[in-house]
Amino acid sequence: MYDIAYRLARRIAISVVGFTVLAIGIAMIALPGPAFVVIPIGLGILGLEFAWARRWLKAAKEKGEALARSVTGSTGSATTKPPPESPGT
Repeated sequence: MYDIAYRLARRIAISVVGFTVLAIGIAMIALPGPAFVVIPIGLGILGLEFAWARRWLKAAKEKGEALARSVTGSTGSATTKPPPESPGT
């Protein structure tokens, strides 16, 4: 009995906190603030309980990484070694 009540209370608390943070992040798109930091935090909180939030967070992370690669011009490989120096220099 207490286990069911605990699970329900936990799910409600995570939902309320997650949706609140997500709503604040969405409001920050029009208002001043770091919306592109707060929205993934809200999705991360909601992802503790909801599969759709995990999928959205994964998609947002992939798009963010693709955008960062296009802006920096890198290939995205963190283990890439610099080219060897020529022996004459």
